[in-house]
Amino acid sequence: MRSTSGAAERAKTVPGDTRPARRRLSVDRRREELMAAALELFSRHDAEHVSIDDVASAAGASRALVYHYFGGKQELYVAALKSAAVQLEARLRPQGAGTPLDELAGGLTRYFDFVEEHATGFAALLKGGPANRSGEIGEVVDSVRHRLLRLIMKQMRIEEPGPVLRVALRSWIASVETAGLDWLERRDIERPTLERMLIGQLVALLGVAAEHDSRVGELLDDLFREQASRPVDLERSGTDG
Repeated sequence: MRSTSGAAERAKTVPGDTRPARRRLSVDRRREELMAAALELFSRHDAEHVSIDDVASAAGASRALVYHYFGGKQELYVAALKSAAVQLEARLRPQGAGTPLDELAGGLTRYFDFVEEHATGFAALLKGGPANRSGEIGEVVDSVRHRLLRLIMKQMRIEEPGPVLRVALRSWIASVETAGLDWLERRDIERPTLERMLIGQLVALLGVAAEHDSRVGELLDDLFREQASRPVDLERSGTDG
């Protein structure tokens, strides 16, 4: 969320003082405004092409204030990514007591709710800025993927996946990320259709993985057995066929 316009701020100046008066905001509130402005810019431009002045202007603040809160562009960029990551992870926490497939389908819907409502933060998080995503930036993006993997494992009631299952689940996470970015860019497919496709893709991946690890086959049998015990709209869940 951006601050009020520069004109509104200038209206509050004292006589003889040409500097714009600033609203008194809490530290957290000011940081949120700066990060929101940064996320919008970083999602539309390469990080190398966004300056502190750009962020300050977008937030209606001074460049000195940006430096005061973040120290520099790298620190601001990392903080903005972490903010987007926290928002995304909060959306994906289990919401009910449905079957594992129901929970995964619900989590995917909330994932795309986030994609739609916070498009700039999502794009900034996954595009990750510089091509060489090493150091803190790479750690932020990788930590999100590891947390997503743990959330999926929890929903599927898996304590520790074997290598075959781990590869299958991580491949699915990458597919969901790519689908989210593609949907943002094109929006030429209905969201419910895309969500069904992705749940169906997960089931298909588990089916292929089961050919290489019998434990995955047992997991898949358990998932379908529990799903059958609680009839749902199979078309919506993407598990038909």
